[in-house]
Amino acid sequence: RRAAIELSGNIDLKTIRSYAETGPDYISCGAITHSAPAVDISFRLTLEAAECP
Repeated sequence: RRAAIELSGNIDLKTIRSYAETGPDYISCGAITHSAPAVDISFRLTLEAAECP
């Protein structure tokens, strides 16, 4: 049994094919999350006293 080989770092969608052709078991590509547009989400919480039964 051999160790699994993973390629990671400075790999984007333009270069991933050339890395894949070297035969690794896994490739990590952060371009999916690094290139995603930001979304502004806010959460407002108002605390009110609840009546006890």
